[in-house]
Formats: sequence, structure tokens, C-alpha cells
Amino acid sequence: MGASMPGLITNNEEVNKAFRIALGDMTGNIVPYEEGLLEQAEMCLMAGLDYNTPWTRDTAINTWNGAGLLVPEVTKHTLLSLLERKEGGLLVIGGQYWDKISWVNGAWFQYLYTGDTAFLRIAYEASVNTIQQLEHEEFSENLGLFRGAACYGDGVAAYPDVYARTADGSSSILKWTEHNVEHAAVKGHGLPMHALSTNALYYKAYTILQQMERALEPGHEGMSWYIKADALKTAINQRFWNDVKGSYNYLVDPFGGSDAQEGMGIAFAVLFGIADESQIASLASSMYTAPAGLPCLWPNFERYESADGMSFGRHSGTVWPHIQAFWGEAMLRNGYREQFAHEFGRMTQYAVRDGHFAEIYHPINGSLYGGLQEEEESLYGMPYFTVSPDGMHIWKSCHRQTWCATGYIRMILQGMIGMEFRNDGIAFAPHLPANMNTLKLSNLAYRDALLHVNLQGEGRRIVSFKVNGEKREPFISAEHQGNITVEIILST
Repeated sequence: MGASMPGLITNNEEVNKAFRIALGDMTGNIVPYEEGLLEQAEMCLMAGLDYNTPWTRDTAINTWNGAGLLVPEVTKHTLLSLLERKEGGLLVIGGQYWDKISWVNGAWFQYLYTGDTAFLRIAYEASVNTIQQLEHEEFSENLGLFRGAACYGDGVAAYPDVYARTADGSSSILKWTEHNVEHAAVKGHGLPMHALSTNALYYKAYTILQQMERALEPGHEGMSWYIKADALKTAINQRFWNDVKGSYNYLVDPFGGSDAQEGMGIAFAVLFGIADESQIASLASSMYTAPAGLPCLWPNFERYESADGMSFGRHSGTVWPHIQAFWGEAMLRNGYREQFAHEFGRMTQYAVRDGHFAEIYHPINGSLYGGLQEEEESLYGMPYFTVSPDGMHIWKSCHRQTWCATGYIRMILQGMIGMEFRNDGIAFAPHLPANMNTLKLSNLAYRDALLHVNLQGEGRRIVSFKVNGEKREPFISAEHQGNITVEIILST
């Protein structure tokens, strides 16, 4: 079916407006770009209005969030732009070494949305080559974990004080090993930390590689990737789970680690099936949520605190909407509708207020706020931050940030409508929050079909599920073609 912008009508006018804003932010960040496997400039999805490149992790998350469903050719080009041919023709994923494994997840959803097996073959080759390289360079045999920073955390504000001193005073955590050679790991890039979110992404990548093989070779019975996934899942729960706090720790490293609450890592643990039912219940009750939403990391590091309690680190204490979206969906899928409503409500409120989805918000008052972080010079020649009175830099909260906009779309498609994309089709597990009882989504392109979804009622129990007027199980086959009307009635 190709690209098609869907329409959304609910009984909540602010949600309707925020959805249109999200679509506008996403499409407004599509520009010509040439890199990687692209032989000429193609329309690609940039990370945001203030960015001139896609970024690997942003592309993966945007595709997964639903951009791969709405603008499949754009996300395909963007994913291909991030691949590199090394000497000898070896195809690998480009980008920051620790979070480029997220590309695997984005590529898999690109396939699930489109059924494009030619793309999947390219994705499988690049994914296998890359994960084998990272296993050799970044896997810690004694811990059973992968070294590397947190998925979103490329700045030093995401880490304890020991990581704040980098080469040349840079804000990039990549520069840490240059200034701390004596603490660097022997292999790979040397950063000695193991982060929850990154290890969760490696776990997901292993499971996806097994699924890729089965999609490319029907009847394939190998289990090698699942075996590696199970071993990593066990290590994550052994090394990161904190029985005392009833939550996952953030970092495992030679300096005592960190038991801070990492929103993205914990959301991934729930969404990817790393956490079991009892752990999810514990997380739902123990997670700290600020008035403006789930902080990316909590508590705030002391070096960023101020006397009035209103200063926070750029990557610690602040609210990043794409992380809110992951956490909100993780909670809704497990029946915790109040947690979802808090995150979704704040995202809706601020988008309508500002007319766009900003990159980062202040956790207390919800204002656009980039947070504090060390840095000696600006990035990309832009006035990216200003100097505060105490010498710490106040960073910018960028405008029309793509993964925040697609995160909102995700909360509707994969959260409220409950669309679970599989190789053979879409399963539905909808759940409308308390303040919504009507949702109509029209013109959603999926492979060779055009979906129209009507939801009525409250709660998550499906009373009736009809496809083109006929009662069916809550599932749409990937083989369906043409217009499909899905009618769902829910009850508490």
C-alpha cells in the first residue's frame, strides 16, 4: 500500500490535536539525505528539526514506533543510510558502537510492517556481522554482559561523577577512556560500564536474529540465537535485579555501579519479556514518576542539584518523551492503566501547549528544559547551550524531536489499539484509558491492506471483534488485501 497518513478521531479533542502535531513533526523531519548504502540522495527521516542526520538509535526507535508503518520507503532509506561496507565487502551497522545494535530491532519492524524480504536479507547480513563483531569486542565473559553506555546516554550527564571527567572536557561519554586509560577495558572501545538498556537491546537483537532466520528460511529449526538470548536474559536478571528495591539497577561497573532508576532500561525489560510477572508488579509500584512524567534517570546526580531543587542533569532527572512512551506502553500492556494515563496525559498536554513535541522537559514544571551538562565548546557549530552562573552549561531542548512524536503515535497504535505486529499478521490487545471511550483510526496502510479501526468502550476485555462485519478472533492476517474495517467493543 505504501505511505499513507492515518486519521484519528477520539472523544478527547486534545488527543486528536496532539496526534496531528505528531504526524506533522514526523513528516516535517523528512529531507533528502545520502549516506551508507544509498547511491543517491533519498528522502530520509532526521532525528529532529535541530539535527541534520538520522542517528542510528533514533532511526531504529522511530521505525519501531510506527514510522516504518506510516512512511515505509522513508524508513527503509534511512535504515540503509546507516549501513557501511568495510574492507572485503563486510556489511555492518554504523553509528555509536554501543547503541547501534538497536538498528536490528528497527530493521525487524521494517520487515514486519512491509513484508519486504529483500530488505530483510540485507538486514540479516548486517545484523549478524555487527553482533559478531560486538561479541568479540564488547562482551564481558566473566559477567555475561555487554559493555557500553546506556542506549540514549551519549552525554556524561547520564553517569555518576567518576564518568564526568573526559578528554578535552567533552560532554561525550565516548571521550572518557581517553582521559581514564588506566580504567579502560582491554578489548573494544574500553568503556568499562555495562548498562541495563543496552544489554536489554542485545537480548532483543538475539531473539530477532532467530526470527529473521525463520522468516527467511521457513522450517528453520536452529536455536543458536535463542540460546544466547536466554543466557543474556539470565545474566541481566542476576546482575541488575535489586531485590531490596524491587527494581533493576542501572549500571554494573568496576566502581560500584549504580542503582539509579533507568526509565528506558526498565521499560525494555518489561516490553522484551526479560522481567517476569512478579517483577513487573514490583516495578509498577516502585517506579518514581515526576509531575511531568517518568524521568530518564532518577535520582538526579548531586553535581547538577541546586539550592531550589529545580536544576537537573541533561540525561538525569529530566523527562524525555520517547522514554515515557516506552514505559507507558509497557504499563498499559500489563494492565496498569494509571501509569499509562500519567505519561500519555503529560505528552498530550505539552504537545498541544507548545505546538510540537520537544526533546526534553523539566520534570517538575513541565517546561522545555535541556538540563545541565559539562562541555567546553558547542556542538555542530550551533548555539546548543548557554553558561549558567555556576559555570555548568544549560543545554537546549530541541524542537520537533522525531522520536518523541513517533513515541506518541506508538502509544496509540501499539498501546491503546494494542497492535502487536508478527510475521504472520497483527494481533490486537486494545486497552482504552479511563477518559476515552471512542477511538477511530482510518487509512492505516499495512502491507497490501488499508486498515480502519473503530474502538468503543473502556478497559481491556474484548466483548466483540469484527472484521468487515464478521466476528473473528482479534487478529488480522498479513495476507489480507484492500480495505479492512475492524470494529472492537471493550469492557472493563
